[in-house]
Amino acid sequence: MEFRHLGRSGLKISEITYGNWITHGGQVEADAATACVRAALDAGITTFDTADVYAEGRAETVLGQALAGERRSGIEIFSKVYWPTGPGVNDRGLSRKHIMESIDGSLQRLGTDYLDLYQAHRYDYETPLEETMLAFADVVRSGKALYIGVSEWRAEEIRAGKALADELGVPLVSNQPQYSALHRVIEAEVIPTSRELGISQIVFSPIAQGILTGKYLPGQPAPEGSRATDEKGGGANFIARWANDDDVLTRVQELKPIAEDLGLSMAALAVAWVLSEENVAAAIIGASRPEQVVDNVKAAGVTLDADVKARIDEVLAPVAATDPALTVSPAKRP
Repeated sequence: MEFRHLGRSGLKISEITYGNWITHGGQVEADAATACVRAALDAGITTFDTADVYAEGRAETVLGQALAGERRSGIEIFSKVYWPTGPGVNDRGLSRKHIMESIDGSLQRLGTDYLDLYQAHRYDYETPLEETMLAFADVVRSGKALYIGVSEWRAEEIRAGKALADELGVPLVSNQPQYSALHRVIEAEVIPTSRELGISQIVFSPIAQGILTGKYLPGQPAPEGSRATDEKGGGANFIARWANDDDVLTRVQELKPIAEDLGLSMAALAVAWVLSEENVAAAIIGASRPEQVVDNVKAAGVTLDADVKARIDEVLAPVAATDPALTVSPAKRP
């Protein structure tokens, strides 16, 4: 396993990070989830990402149980706050009330005294940014989190948040966006801004929710048991735009010989492609089986030559999303 600094901080994290967005507490049972976490630890992964909203809090609980007994200073645990966690009008967003209540809930479910990184899961257009950043600063000063980050914020939002964090003397070190060879919307604005400000990307969906594994074939139904057929876990709606596009699926199949030439699976190739961006500190992988973890971590330390990247880009460029306006869902903007 290779390790990278998170932003301009002294914190190092494993460049392959294990996340449990759809799987833990939803798609797979606790025993299988624990087996995946053990496989991650055995592979050298030290960094684990979750959120209070995943599987209505069960994902944090399962992850905490799976990590129980690990030396706390030897692992990094990340979580997030923003999405609704209850029926009340204040059980959502980035108000001081919700942040202060949510950090305590996350710590309890995870069975830990602190988070290494606490992230704003989206930008809250209904709460003053000053209120949000002051609450995060107080979370850090209380020792409940060591660093703060954001997720799917636009470039101008990251800049404003970093300015306030600097004034408050707290380390805002990361952004967690969706990023893959098929979804490249952060390249035009978010990455240059983050690089300037000393902020790293911790990216999710590096294999485009399984599309870049090549298991989805044009003109054929999605494989049984795949994420595209999992209504319970929420994966089906997320990847529908790719799984139902035969042009995308056909082009993905053209990546097979590239992966074979490198001795990698297509999934590992996709993760290696993401890690070739120097502003990316880590790629978050998910798994429903331990062998998926073992395969994905083969991307660690892989260097893709410029000609290999050019070949991949040539194949996928016509179908890749690049518009920076797609950074977040239009429904979530003012």
